[in-house]
Amino acid sequence: MIKIKKLILSAFYCSLPSHHFQAQSFTNPVLSGFYPDPSICKAGDDYYLINSTFAYYPGLPIFHSRDLLNWKQIGYALNRPEQLDLNGLSLTNTGMYAPTIRYNNGLFYVVCTNVGKGGNFVVTAKDPRGQWSNPVWIPEADGIDPSLFFDTDGKVYLVYNSKPPGNISLYEGHCTIRLYEFDIKELKVKGEQKILVNGGTDISKKPIWIEGPHLFKKDGWYYLVAAEGGTEYNHSEVVFRSRQVDGPYVSYEKNPILTQRNLNPERTNPVTSTGHADFVEDKNGNWWAVFLGCRPYEGDYYNTGRETFMAPVEWKDSWPVINLGGDEVKYSYPIGAVPDKNAEKLNGNFFFRDDFENNILNNRYAFLRTVREKWYSLSIKKGTLSVNLRPQTVQEKENPSFIGFRQSHLKGHAAIAMQFSAKTENEKAGLLVFANENHFYFLCKSVQEGKEVVQLYKGPGNKKAGAAPELLASQAIKANGNKNLLLKIEANGNTYSFFYALKKNKWKPLLFYADAKFLSTKEAGGFVGCMYAMYGTTAGKQSENTALFNWFETRSSDDAYKK
Repeated sequence: MIKIKKLILSAFYCSLPSHHFQAQSFTNPVLSGFYPDPSICKAGDDYYLINSTFAYYPGLPIFHSRDLLNWKQIGYALNRPEQLDLNGLSLTNTGMYAPTIRYNNGLFYVVCTNVGKGGNFVVTAKDPRGQWSNPVWIPEADGIDPSLFFDTDGKVYLVYNSKPPGNISLYEGHCTIRLYEFDIKELKVKGEQKILVNGGTDISKKPIWIEGPHLFKKDGWYYLVAAEGGTEYNHSEVVFRSRQVDGPYVSYEKNPILTQRNLNPERTNPVTSTGHADFVEDKNGNWWAVFLGCRPYEGDYYNTGRETFMAPVEWKDSWPVINLGGDEVKYSYPIGAVPDKNAEKLNGNFFFRDDFENNILNNRYAFLRTVREKWYSLSIKKGTLSVNLRPQTVQEKENPSFIGFRQSHLKGHAAIAMQFSAKTENEKAGLLVFANENHFYFLCKSVQEGKEVVQLYKGPGNKKAGAAPELLASQAIKANGNKNLLLKIEANGNTYSFFYALKKNKWKPLLFYADAKFLSTKEAGGFVGCMYAMYGTTAGKQSENTALFNWFETRSSDDAYKK
């Protein structure tokens, strides 16, 4: 009888939806840290997501999921020097802008803009893990944010942001959305371009920066979604529709379908600057939108950059509306999938540690600009990342000895264990928190007057572009030979604090409460977020010296995810 009862109960629980015994929800942002301008596509039962990278290399990370809940980075669209030339480009506002990923008839397509080095292009791959083709340039599309649309009749179209009609601006931020038919075999436009949207939802109100367009089709309607208002606090997402792919397109009377600009800025754990959305229909017929957003720690100050969020979409009178479940973007939404304990942790309060036991560098790291020579190694010593010190510095528009990992949290830390002995005062290696060429803090080991020291430098900032970094703190330490020096940077909203240790867990402060706003997007400018980086330089001098990193870790403790 007991056995029969157990069988009955087992059958009962198996018949229940899985959320009855396991929480089903995803956590926003779904990609935390600098992962802006998301685009998503579905191929069979698989989903793929891609993001902008600007002047970081490799370019355009690609993520895979089977259920929109559990994501894993599977590679990059641009990971070979012949595909992506970034050297000489400024980090903050050039490089890889707003890619779009699409799948059709067994082939994946990514279109994107290399601002400063060629303009719009397309790459293709049979497997999104690679190898992706070399770029095919699209010079006729003279703008940014390209997107491909595969129509049901077999025709293909390219939409993109461009200049105002006749290149005559009626006001600052006056843009258009334009359309070309696209030859998918020759990978080039054909015919004449056509303006789909001039200005935005209502040109009489002087809408600014209509951009990030995507086309899709449902129930005989062509829907054009686009960002409007600029990719900052006033950002939004709007939608138009038409019965014909080339228009005319009518603006939804209740636009925008997504924005946070009218909410109380003093609300708890705010998400701001939402927009630049892409839409996908899941295998169950539900619709979702991925979009960028920001998590400020105070006012409009954030260091984590523009991140990837997701929310459900509902259809109202044949219009798609992003359903936030209220006015505010939520940090969690229900979804019909089961969390995978073995999935890569890309959001929430996560812990990442790398002991460099693999022969290939983890693909979540990023380099500054194109890597053309192998200045780092995982094979010289097992369990060690060896980095050659070279003359290039992070203040230059070149490729320095910099291996970065996104700052994914408002509160938390990044730390390293390093073996390094500087031979001269210009040789320095350590841990960097980096916004751009002139906005960074560098916690490092060097020598000063013949003694080993731990130093903290601050970038020159906007007013002293090109000037030498400022030495904020210096502490002489006992020579520790080949033993590890531990360095740690703690983030706490509007401050960073810096620590060092000669023994495990014996942390000593070098400087408390440095100004984190100095690295915020609001002060540093541009479109990127902060990176923690293992970094070494000889500051313009030649050297054969090497820094050995034995581990890197980062841990987050953001308030929004605390139970």
